[in-house]
Amino acid sequence: MKRALVTGGASGIGAALVSRLRAEGLEVESLDLVTGFDVSDSEHWEAVGPVDVACLNAGVLGGEADPALLALDGYRRAIAVNVDGVVLGVRHLARVMPAGGRIVCTASLAGLTAVPDDPVYALTKHAVVGFVRSVAPALGARGIAINAICPGFADTPMVAGAARSALEDAGFPLLTAADVAEAAWVALESGETGHAWVVQPGRSPIDFRFPTLPGPRTAADEQVGMPPPLA
Repeated sequence: MKRALVTGGASGIGAALVSRLRAEGLEVESLDLVTGFDVSDSEHWEAVGPVDVACLNAGVLGGEADPALLALDGYRRAIAVNVDGVVLGVRHLARVMPAGGRIVCTASLAGLTAVPDDPVYALTKHAVVGFVRSVAPALGARGIAINAICPGFADTPMVAGAARSALEDAGFPLLTAADVAEAAWVALESGETGHAWVVQPGRSPIDFRFPTLPGPRTAADEQVGMPPPLA
C-alpha cells in the first residue's frame, strides 16, 4: 500500500485531504500540532519516513491589515507555519521520497493577488507559490513532482467572525473542504509539476497560467520600430 502524509490534517482542509487520500487506498498519516508535530521544527521532520504522496497543508492567518499594528509574534508564527512548514517539509521529502513521489502544497488565491485585509498571509502564500514553481526543476531531477493549490474562501474555522459575515451578506459562496481536497487530488494526478491550481466554487480546478514577463529591450527591437516598454 502506498503511503501519504498530510500536515495540518486534524481539521478543516487537512482532514478532508486525509479522507480523500484514504478513499484512493493510501495509508495516510496526519501530522498536526494538536498531535505534537510542529511543521516549523526541522527536528520533527527528521523523524518522518519515506512517503509516496505528501500534502503540505498546515497554515495560519497573518494578522492585522495595518502594518503599524502588526504583532511580531503573530507575524513570526505565520512565517514559521506557512513558509517554514513548506520549505522544511520539501527539504526533507527531497531526501527521502522515492522517485515517482508527488507533493502538493496548500497555497491560496492570496498567493496570486493582493489581500489588503491580511497582507502577511498574502506574503506567506506568495512565498509558497514562488517556492513551488522554483523548486520544481530540481525535484523533477529526483523524479518528484510538486504543485500548489490556490483555493478561494473555504468553509473552515479560518474564515470566521466579520470575514464570514461579510461573505454571507454579499452572497459569496464558500468552497467546502472537500472541494479543496478534490482539487489537490487533481493536482497530484495531473502529471504536471511546478503549477498552481486555482480552486473556486462551482468551477473545476484551473491550471493557472502566469503572464510572460517582458524581456530587455534590444537593438533589434529598435530596428523593427517596436514601441518602448512602459515605465
